[in-house]
Amino acid sequence: MYKKIMVPVDLAHVDRLGKALTSAEDLAKHYGASVCYVGVTAPPPSDVAHTPEEYADRLEKFARAQSDRHGFVAMSRAYTSHDPAVELDDILLRAITELDADLVVMASHVPGIADHFFTSNAGYVAMHAKISVFVIR
Repeated sequence: MYKKIMVPVDLAHVDRLGKALTSAEDLAKHYGASVCYVGVTAPPPSDVAHTPEEYADRLEKFARAQSDRHGFVAMSRAYTSHDPAVELDDILLRAITELDADLVVMASHVPGIADHFFTSNAGYVAMHAKISVFVIR
């Protein structure tokens, strides 16, 4: 049913992605699908990496560890953005097409009052993607 699952990850907050990561792992194993972990970084140094190249390397190591630990094919794709807060939604939609993903498994937060005025990243992707998006809280 699913062949390629895209999972957006924020390496600075991997500890908050447990349910989404577990859901993606279970789906990948069940359907024999591969998983592509997608991350977005900015050019200036951050707590995660000093350069976009270092970020891409860390994301690749994360993907490899997930693959080794859970027994499915995994890869990574890192994107660089000058303003990830503004461009994240469009980058994720572009990644879906570039990766030829047929499912997105994405973590989100519990909606609050601000979500009545602004959609979350997961909400935006779910509304605009042409494929299924599982939003995990």
